[in-house]
Amino acid sequence: MTYYQDIFEDAGNAIFRAETPDAIAAIRRPSCAATIWQRKPTTRFQSWIDALPPEQLPSARIVLRAEMVGAALLNMAEAHGTPEGPERDLLIEDVSALAAIFADVMRVKYVRLRLETVTGNACRKFHLDAVTGRLICTYRGPGTQYGTAVTGTAPHRIHAVPTGAPIVLRGTHWPEKPLSGLLHRSPPIEGTGRVRFVLVLDPVDDPAQATNTGFMH
Repeated sequence: MTYYQDIFEDAGNAIFRAETPDAIAAIRRPSCAATIWQRKPTTRFQSWIDALPPEQLPSARIVLRAEMVGAALLNMAEAHGTPEGPERDLLIEDVSALAAIFADVMRVKYVRLRLETVTGNACRKFHLDAVTGRLICTYRGPGTQYGTAVTGTAPHRIHAVPTGAPIVLRGTHWPEKPLSGLLHRSPPIEGTGRVRFVLVLDPVDDPAQATNTGFMH
């Protein structure tokens, strides 16, 4: 696997980037704060998802086995009236693939899947998530913002993940210490009329302990 990396000198950690799915596995490299799979959606897919009315974008918050994500997402799409076609198939296949890769890297069988449409300022403060690791992929609208800072303060330099590119971040439960100092947030879009469509995946060791979400065996 070939990676190139950006070093955040103030944090002493790296963001690893690659143009293949192998980028996700780099989160387990020593002193890795985050990894980004640098990819760009096709123009046809991006035009399709950008044009959908927000109510037709599938949404859910559920814990399930990684191999069941495709079937669950198909049901979500049907329930929300997401139009049939190759672009919908591509969305389902992509989310399914990301869930499978992420679960394998995190060494779990279950994931907490969140698909949501965002029109306001969700999580506008820079923060670390109280999880082991988290995958975020913004399929529509501006991507996740990140930068290094002491928790409770905003970064001086703010970077943005490209739309369609998954980022995997370590959370506060990651066993390697000290924490990297890499914080992130949802970009503020209140009042802009913009719509974000975001996938979030968290690893789940014990689905019986998962809260505030649905559950599928």
